Amino acid sequence: MDILTFLPQFGSVFMTIIAFVVALSVIVAVHEYGHYIVGRWSGIKAEVFSLGFGPVLYSRIDRHGTRWQVAALPFGGYVKFLGDADAASGKDGEAMADLPPERLRQTMHGAPLWARTATVAAGPVFNFILSIIVFAAVMMSGGKTAEPLTVGELKPLPVEGITLQPGDEILGIAGGDLPPMDETEPYEAFLDALPVQALLDYDVRRDGARMTAQGPHLLPPLVAGLSPQSAAFDAGLKAGDVITGINDRSVVAFSELKEIVEGSNGAPLALDMWRPESGPFETTLTPRRVDEPQPEGGFKTEWRIGIAGGLAFEPATEALGPVEAVSGAVVQTGEIIQSSISGLYHMVTGAISSCNMSGPIGIAQVSGAMASQGAQSFIWFIAVLSTAVGLLNLFPVPVLDGGHLVFYAYEAVTGRPPSERALRVLMTVGLTLILSLMLFAVFNDLFCP
Repeated sequence: MDILTFLPQFGSVFMTIIAFVVALSVIVAVHEYGHYIVGRWSGIKAEVFSLGFGPVLYSRIDRHGTRWQVAALPFGGYVKFLGDADAASGKDGEAMADLPPERLRQTMHGAPLWARTATVAAGPVFNFILSIIVFAAVMMSGGKTAEPLTVGELKPLPVEGITLQPGDEILGIAGGDLPPMDETEPYEAFLDALPVQALLDYDVRRDGARMTAQGPHLLPPLVAGLSPQSAAFDAGLKAGDVITGINDRSVVAFSELKEIVEGSNGAPLALDMWRPESGPFETTLTPRRVDEPQPEGGFKTEWRIGIAGGLAFEPATEALGPVEAVSGAVVQTGEIIQSSISGLYHMVTGAISSCNMSGPIGIAQVSGAMASQGAQSFIWFIAVLSTAVGLLNLFPVPVLDGGHLVFYAYEAVTGRPPSERALRVLMTVGLTLILSLMLFAVFNDLFCP
């Protein structure tokens, strides 16, 4: 067998690993830096800041006496504070017994309760801050759609007779007035009422004059984006592809595509495709069941092939201010947190499949898939994953940051920390839970469809 046939697969696996390591390293570095810097501000001395575990590849000691190091196994990281017995912040009783009071104050275990609480909480908080910064930066770089809706750049489509031009302000389509895009219900009703035709009459303002131009359906069956681990992604579809037919039925609007896929009941679909750089081609894929969060709460199971639609043209944009961008980023982060908690609840209650939980293999595959779609998609994914990591660490499970915060809350109420024996038992239980959850997630990665 020709070894060259394995090179594309090897390249894909290599890209997946690199993307996963980069995404995880960024998120872990920010998380641990939160612990480190707030600990330092709180008077707690960090002895080691490590990105990765195992043999040390590189290290240096800064002017504060902290050793910064990169280790060989890039699957996590830790900050070891003065008085810690290990990377998990276990108490080194013997070492602390010999410390004078001023040095004892610099340990995690000898610091005031407020300092310990702030230091532990800082890790997840920094993850959320990273997400907000990234989301805001992406929103500002992309801007917001100008009003009225204006043609920026026409996308390549296999439709003849288009006279719509860049710079045209769209006032109406097919005899109906176009409502503002931020008026959700009127805008969606307008889209639903559009005739299902390849070519429509656009009422536009061009160079100050009102006129009629011919343009494609506003929402054609265009592949604007791909979901990782989806049928479309696995079939090799690319952003910019156009679906012109399904099972020998012509398709000219995304609504038709959505209707056929949702009604397929998982049966294979034969797609007639068109790609701008190479022309027509055919492929077959099978829709997959997906549990989707709903605006009103809960989940709904649908058949999906994993593509996102888009307008027939790139709309002109206008600048988005920092306040508006940060506000949108906070909302985006909150929505991820809400949908994650809702998803976990519905998995526990059996309302949706537990296969919605991915482990390291699944996350690595998504990392590679997002990286393959461009830098912006990959950076956005890092922000989403950072939110998820921050949320996970706040769960009240011993060995996680949330577990430590529960211990501190107990100490605040009772005036004393849990006993060493209770801590050992709880940490063992917590570690068992985390390892069990990881094994379950890996099982999902390997065996879920």
